[in-house]
Amino acid sequence: MSELVPLTPLTVDRNSDITERLRQFVQDKEAFSPNTWRQLLSVMRICNRWSEDNQRSFLPMSADDLRDYLSFLAESGRASSTVTSHAALISMLHRNAGLPVPNVSPLVFRTMKKINRVAVINGERAGQAVPFRLGDLLALDEEWSGSDNLQALRDLAFLHVAYATLLRISELSRLRVRDVMRAGDGRIILDVAWTKTIVQTGGLIKALSARSTQRLEEWIEASGLSSQPDAWLFTAVHRSGRPLIAEKPMSTRALEQIFSRAWRTAGKEGAVKANKNRYTGWSGHSARVGAAQDMADKGYPIARIMQEGTWKKPE
Repeated sequence: MSELVPLTPLTVDRNSDITERLRQFVQDKEAFSPNTWRQLLSVMRICNRWSEDNQRSFLPMSADDLRDYLSFLAESGRASSTVTSHAALISMLHRNAGLPVPNVSPLVFRTMKKINRVAVINGERAGQAVPFRLGDLLALDEEWSGSDNLQALRDLAFLHVAYATLLRISELSRLRVRDVMRAGDGRIILDVAWTKTIVQTGGLIKALSARSTQRLEEWIEASGLSSQPDAWLFTAVHRSGRPLIAEKPMSTRALEQIFSRAWRTAGKEGAVKANKNRYTGWSGHSARVGAAQDMADKGYPIARIMQEGTWKKPE
């Protein structure tokens, strides 16, 4: 995002110091992920609208008003995790504006504790993607390997890389052909520039198994991408069977369709009960979840699983 999306007028005191701090905050938005920034803007719109409708102050926000806003979200059917996110982002906005943070009040603390407790008592569970496990990958490998369909070769290579690396779907989309390197034994290693939780100049190295290496090689060779180091590693495929070289990486929606095709190919239609009206089949996080579960079943410690998936906390 290059510009701050226009918001409805905020009920904020136009103090020059606050205005300057907010301007600097927007100027430094690259310190945060695009997703975090989008979420912040969304929360600002929702909270500001609620404040206007209820004659409350949005910025700065008092502990009383924040308590009522969070209670409103919970009573409107928002998941407790969503309410927690709203609280955290409102806190973030106040900190960066140099304003007192209402979240530190015991009033807000008790409100969040109540919301979380009621959610648990009422049976709310955190939504989790349907796991895409090793057995699923091997079954699809039997189905799609050796195909003369370029899309199938790409889909299979993508699923192998997704499972082997535990990368998020947005991180997979950013891989380029030049990120493919070789280990001493011939296997492919991927130079991942950065992830959601790891932003450093050294990047991250991910190694593929022999079979996953073979499937990725088959896709690169069939697509002709080996001669285009700056191309995205996973590109769209035209109906004619040609790879489409684009300036932007494949969208999350397009990559999630790979999981949808895999789900149908595996014959799993209707096999899973909807999880929070959301997870009825494999999705963008499925390979991460499945690989993590397979590692746990093999006795890997939680710390190692978190390291492989670049998780900051157990999920």
